Amino acid sequence: MSFSLCRRARTLAHVLLGGALSATVVAGVCVAGVSVSMADSFPSTSQAAPSQGWPAAAAAPPGRTVVAVVTGDTGSVVSDVLAPYEVFARSKAFFVYTISARRAPVPLSGGLNLLPDHTPAEVDAGRAPEPDVVVVPAVVDPAGEREAPLREWITRQAGRGARVLGVCAGSKLLAETGLLDGHRATSFWENIEGLRRSHPQVKWVSGRRYVQDGPITTTAGVTSGVVGALRLVEQLAGAAEAERVGREVAYPHWSLKGSTEIAVNRLALSDLPYGLNVAFPWWRPTVAVGLVEGVGEIDVAAAFEIYSGTSFAARAIPVAGRQVVTTRHGAVLVAEPAGTGVAHADRLVVPGARTPAEAGPLLAEWAAGRGLDLELPHSGRADGEFSFDPVLRDVAAHGDRATARAAAKFTEYPADHLELTGAAWPWRSTALFALTLVVAVGAGFLPAAVARRRRRRSGVTGDPETTTGRS
Repeated sequence: MSFSLCRRARTLAHVLLGGALSATVVAGVCVAGVSVSMADSFPSTSQAAPSQGWPAAAAAPPGRTVVAVVTGDTGSVVSDVLAPYEVFARSKAFFVYTISARRAPVPLSGGLNLLPDHTPAEVDAGRAPEPDVVVVPAVVDPAGEREAPLREWITRQAGRGARVLGVCAGSKLLAETGLLDGHRATSFWENIEGLRRSHPQVKWVSGRRYVQDGPITTTAGVTSGVVGALRLVEQLAGAAEAERVGREVAYPHWSLKGSTEIAVNRLALSDLPYGLNVAFPWWRPTVAVGLVEGVGEIDVAAAFEIYSGTSFAARAIPVAGRQVVTTRHGAVLVAEPAGTGVAHADRLVVPGARTPAEAGPLLAEWAAGRGLDLELPHSGRADGEFSFDPVLRDVAAHGDRATARAAAKFTEYPADHLELTGAAWPWRSTALFALTLVVAVGAGFLPAAVARRRRRRSGVTGDPETTTGRS
């Protein structure tokens, strides 16, 4: 009897140890994969400072409403920054600049770096205009010490009467300032329940594209910043101007008098491609995103957001004719100068360009020298089509439809109108997941195998008839 109990205890111990080893293998691979994905999405800025010097920031024309778009020192979501930037900058009623805690390049999700125009210290010293509107995007570490100067500056600007637009998880940073206490607010759908627990003093609202409470507007996920910005254009520059900018931007289903109500998203099995792609990034393709002078801000955001920042279907690297590229309305981006020093790329896509002439000869030559085609995802863009649509179709065609749909959901983008072609499922990341499971199961059998081998070496078989430790 005692022998039987001992044997069962040993078996249970081996099972438990094996299960723990299997779980550790899966968890370790996933943690390593997420670390790689995040490092690719928010690249180091240590070598990103422009060799030709810091470009001078534009001066604000008199009489314009000043908009400051915050860029977090720890990194910000690319579309949260660039999409509202373009919406405001399309109107001559506004003057827009970017601001960060330090005069240093800041990472934007998807693999891009941006050079902020100003710092809070420059605004406080009168060397940059005080904003009438402050746009707050999602930042990597909203409660961290590195973002403390921005939190304090945003609070001061709100105190002097500036309107605040919190985009997506930018509401986390706003909640940390205390500005949302006692107010209604919204955020990215996946964050709201956590925010209700961590900041119960805020009246969190689900299922709204944006929520306005006094001078503070907060929006749902990522692309909802476009709609929130259009609302402020309407209030500050008039309905006619908002209608004009809205037609140009062409966000699906938007209208001046449209409802703010949207579907309440929840995690579902269809979101699995997102998890697989972020946890298993190895051997995914590298997409060189060619940046040309005067490129539209939302066109840039679409490329880095959809290829890399949200779908994690590819690694994106910015490539241009020189290290600094200025967008259509003056945002300053950092790129790798096209040359032999750029990392390997499987594709070259040039957002915004509709013809090879718009992409320019330098990028065409660089692509040809590497045996790549010059791909223009926006070349077939229909009139009245939002910038994300062609890139989502491209991700589906070169990757899979499930990933494209998940990217739309995680950017809270209404993509039901899109007709997507391509594989149904992300087989690369799925195969890596299956391989990880096989390795994990093998690791789970190790404790029992090691114990069995030790017993054989010692001459103990575990059979009560052949052992000396009988009950």
